[in-house]
Amino acid sequence: MTHATKPEPRFDNLGELLENMTGLLNKLGGIPAGRVRLNPFPGTATKRDLVRLHSREDKLYELVDRTLVEKPMGSPESYLATEVIWQFRKFLDDHDLGFLYAPDALIEILPDLVRGPDVCFVPWTKRPERTVPTEPISDLIPDLAVEVLSPSNTRGEILRKLKEYFLAGVELVWVIDPIKRTADVHTAPDVKKSLDNTGTLDGGDVLPGFRLPLAKLFERLEKPKGKKPRKTK
Repeated sequence: MTHATKPEPRFDNLGELLENMTGLLNKLGGIPAGRVRLNPFPGTATKRDLVRLHSREDKLYELVDRTLVEKPMGSPESYLATEVIWQFRKFLDDHDLGFLYAPDALIEILPDLVRGPDVCFVPWTKRPERTVPTEPISDLIPDLAVEVLSPSNTRGEILRKLKEYFLAGVELVWVIDPIKRTADVHTAPDVKKSLDNTGTLDGGDVLPGFRLPLAKLFERLEKPKGKKPRKTK
């Protein structure tokens, strides 16, 4: 038995291909072209492709507009995500309110849109049996999502993610910037509270009583050498 292969889009000339790729990159938030996986071809990827690559490669991907987009994750981002998870875990040991996902988790935020927040919290109210599902892609929408910025993340990409998260039902999103050592606390895509290194993250109504001073989060992270602060518009 032979298996049918997915047809890839055909373009009559290089200009048409570049035009389509430029449009795709703009839709994805102006991300670098190198983060878009070309096999399977953009616009043809499926959740099955995502799960297959997730188990075989060292890279992490998200599925956006039927396109596999590499999720950047360097050492500083990984360290901060781990620290946030550790602080959450200590809190949840005393307040058994739900469970956590780490950066390699796959969550179907909206139909056929699979994201991988760097950290997220799902309350037991969304999982009354109080067990963590074992499907490779979870359909449980977290109440709190954390994004730790990488150098290749763009403002447009993060804005798109914020809109998707809140449209899906996420209640609170933290965007942490390792270079500036700041954090934006979003309760809506366009509603945020900006914290500098003296500020404190708190769980709000999602995790009442949880507090994490940014100075503590960043205290062991070496300051970047010779790097200019990230520009924001």
